[in-house]
Amino acid sequence: MGDSFHEQLMEDSDFLKAEGRLDTEVVDKLILQLNRIYPQILTDKEATRFRKLDVPTSVRLGELLTHLQGKGEEACREFYRALHLHVEEVYYSLPTRLRLRDFLDPLSIPHVPDQKQVLNDRGPLFFVGCFSIAVGMALLYYYSEAKVTGGSRALGMAGLGLKKQAQEVLIWYAEESLMN
Repeated sequence: MGDSFHEQLMEDSDFLKAEGRLDTEVVDKLILQLNRIYPQILTDKEATRFRKLDVPTSVRLGELLTHLQGKGEEACREFYRALHLHVEEVYYSLPTRLRLRDFLDPLSIPHVPDQKQVLNDRGPLFFVGCFSIAVGMALLYYYSEAKVTGGSRALGMAGLGLKKQAQEVLIWYAEESLMN
């Protein structure tokens, strides 16, 4: 996945040049962004050439992409930044972006409908409840040998954030320890 921006732009060019993908207004915004922020990438003369309205937008865009590829890696990267800034939906639907997303997020790969992968169908609250009981039991075991009554108070306070049954057990145990 170590594609350079230059290689990505070569791959994405056909997608970007597709009819209706980028309208005249968006292409002009991209040209102006590159010209104003990075005049070393797109000079005033070049920007004027790519903004001629008598040339169809798809032709101007194709010439711009070829020009940027000729300018090198930095120019291609700045084009992607401008694209991301002005037309996010197109940027995120680029073939290289989709491939990268699928590579980084293996869960986005379509699954076969018949195969269902369920680790736990009870949800996160079940996990939190089990974890609370385990913590309560560990605290109960740890403080059961404590001879100091301050430990029992701490145990009773520890039960406040647990489920109702675990809380009752810990508070009952703390009260029994205090009475002894």
